[in-house]
Amino acid sequence: MPNPKVIDRPAMSTPKGGHTREEKLAAFGRLLDIMDDLREGCPWDMKQTFESLRHLTIEETYELGEAILEGNLEEVGKEVGDLMLHMVFYSRLGAEKGAFDAADVLHGICDKLVSRHPHIYGDVQAATEEEVKANWEKIKLKEKEGTQVRKSVLEGVPTGLPSLVKAQRIQEKVRGVGFDWDHAGQVWDKVHEELEELQVEVSAGSDRVADEFGDVLFALINYARFLDVNPDEALERTNRRFKARFEEMEARIEAAGLDLSDMPLEEMDRHWEAAKLALGQ
Repeated sequence: MPNPKVIDRPAMSTPKGGHTREEKLAAFGRLLDIMDDLREGCPWDMKQTFESLRHLTIEETYELGEAILEGNLEEVGKEVGDLMLHMVFYSRLGAEKGAFDAADVLHGICDKLVSRHPHIYGDVQAATEEEVKANWEKIKLKEKEGTQVRKSVLEGVPTGLPSLVKAQRIQEKVRGVGFDWDHAGQVWDKVHEELEELQVEVSAGSDRVADEFGDVLFALINYARFLDVNPDEALERTNRRFKARFEEMEARIEAAGLDLSDMPLEEMDRHWEAAKLALGQ
């Protein structure tokens, strides 16, 4: 029988975003109870597996990322809830297989955080963000040494990551063992070097153009890291600006009774600049 106590949200005396520890724990318990009810009584939820949920989790993650970029905190909160549901769902599936449950998952991440923050829970000194990251990677390597034979510091980079994100993670991994540039100026010089090499291959009509283009992107991602810029987020922001400008340009052209497909490029440029000014971008 489903738990009737989960139907109504309990009254809370504290403001939104400022609930007590007890209220937070009660809310999490409510979610666990609802998950049990759904898994045992809902035809759709009863059919789900790790594999069937995987692509849905990825979609929810992208939706959270979109809400963050839009600066919509209300939507961010909703998407965090969707992802939390997925984590509870996976924990329930793990429990059914006798592999892990919510307590194992939560204690596991707590143990990891304590272990990888010796500057908080131990006597290690780490005064900067860079030192914290370097310690984190070193501790990860030591953890793996006790469980398996390590072939490379890059083993922890998932093969299924999008290429741009994967390049960023690869660079962070090798930085953790000291394989890195000393300063941003060196990386900027490398970007110019790779651009020149790309142009040589383009001029020669070489079959290495794609390789050299990839080298340029890899160098730019490295440079972004030194600028403390997330390249994936930066590109998405540019995508959004371009989309907004182009749609504004289309609207202006349509309002003027003109046809975009028949318009010369010079006239398009004038409408494009007007759209940029209108949007303040």
